[in-house]
Amino acid sequence: MAEQNVYEVECCEEHLVHSELLQKVDGKMPDNQEISDLSDLFKVFGDATRLRILFVLFESEVCVCDLAEILNMTQSAISHQLKVLKQSKLVTNRREGKSIFYALADNHVRSIIAQGREHIEEG
Repeated sequence: MAEQNVYEVECCEEHLVHSELLQKVDGKMPDNQEISDLSDLFKVFGDATRLRILFVLFESEVCVCDLAEILNMTQSAISHQLKVLKQSKLVTNRREGKSIFYALADNHVRSIIAQGREHIEEG
């Protein structure tokens, strides 16, 4: 007897559409632009370096030099990732003299990461 893969996706044995259910779901579906924007946001979280930057910013507002040092990366590489995070409105920055300090934009960033961690820890 062949072993069944626990991650195998099972399908219906017959094609039967549940119209009332589909109408209910369709009425709650976000429009394509919102789906696209949400997809883009989650892509930002799909990069390990950006996640590492966010974890540093969970603890403190820091300058680019500090981020480069703690993550053992160049300032140029850090700046590139910060640009993506800033464009996605996940971080903000402020100038203090010749230094640029970055911080989390708001607590939503913390919540999104916390939910993701909770999900993977359930495993």
